[in-house]
Amino acid sequence: MTQDPIDVVIGEAVRARRIEIGVSQNALAKALGLSFQQIQKYELGGNRIATSRLIHIARVLQCKITDFIPEDDR
Repeated sequence: MTQDPIDVVIGEAVRARRIEIGVSQNALAKALGLSFQQIQKYELGGNRIATSRLIHIARVLQCKITDFIPEDDR
């Protein structure tokens, strides 16, 4: 199964925000009750992030869910 380009863009945005505020993959994973491997899969676009999970990620990373959505799609 091929990665959807939108999943890749969203994953990259999550990674960029996580790095911007100095949160490790381990810390994000722990806050979400996941493994760091799952965070890696999300960030690489290998696994699609459900909307509810994206909302939780935005809360942990202290931003809006729309910060992860490409500008043209808002």
